Amino acid sequence: MSGPAPRAGRYRRPLPPIGRYALRMGAVAAALGLWQLLTSLDVDLWLRFSQFPTVTDVGHAFADRLAGADYWTDLTDSLTRIVTGFLLAAVLGVAVGVLVARSRLAGDLLGPLLEVVRPIPAIALVPVAILLFPSNEQGIVFITFTAAFFPVLVSTRHSVRALTPVWEEAVLTMGGGRWRILGSVVMPGALPGIFGGLSVGIGVSWICVISAEMISGQYGVGYRTWQDYTIVNYPGVFVGMVTIGVLGWLTSTTVELLGRRLTRWLPRTSYVPGTRPTAPRTLAPAQPAAASTDQPSDTEEARDEHLV
Repeated sequence: MSGPAPRAGRYRRPLPPIGRYALRMGAVAAALGLWQLLTSLDVDLWLRFSQFPTVTDVGHAFADRLAGADYWTDLTDSLTRIVTGFLLAAVLGVAVGVLVARSRLAGDLLGPLLEVVRPIPAIALVPVAILLFPSNEQGIVFITFTAAFFPVLVSTRHSVRALTPVWEEAVLTMGGGRWRILGSVVMPGALPGIFGGLSVGIGVSWICVISAEMISGQYGVGYRTWQDYTIVNYPGVFVGMVTIGVLGWLTSTTVELLGRRLTRWLPRTSYVPGTRPTAPRTLAPAQPAAASTDQPSDTEEARDEHLV
């Protein structure tokens, strides 16, 4: 007589939050340690690490910058430009995206123009911004706005067009009008896609605002980084790069957290990052149908046990 059937394939228990944070910090520390080792030993195999400043050089430069007023002025200017341009792009991108997706007339009038302008890199519009706006500050904000506008527009347009018509028909059946459909069906249904476009837009905005500051800015993280490069201050260049990376990460995380907050009513996946099924086991021969039917199967237990 065969023994009891083995349980279905199990999943690894995910690391606790403290363990995951420790793992992340360990990965960053390992990368910094490798950087310090390669640069201090002047390793020149194919990549010329001898030309790089060491981690300690960058740390000293970072401490000097933090003690001065110019660093905080540059930080404030770059953040002001990115927030202003991104907020304008978020409002207008969502509005134009909904309009183009919902109105055939607006799609015919604006669609061709938008599709012609969209492939042009935002940084290529720097000469246009210099000619069009009376100050460099307004031109940089315009570049930032353009960089974020099109990802938000395209994501919003596709999200609105992908909505199922059944929801709209249900609102119409209950006597709702156009604005009721917009507020209770279109905007809530398109929110996940909209925030996807916003996440992409904020990243592209940072790329373009730093590039614009390098070309035509007078203050800002990008301007200071380029000035350090022209005077061959490579530790200062890396200070600017680290600052840009941290600012981009913080702003992107803020957008993602806001998106989760506003779409908390959506069902979340039961998948937990860091888990994967173990090797499948061979199942025993099927038991007779007369076995108890009120007890949940092993597969159902394994599935229910890992729902989030």
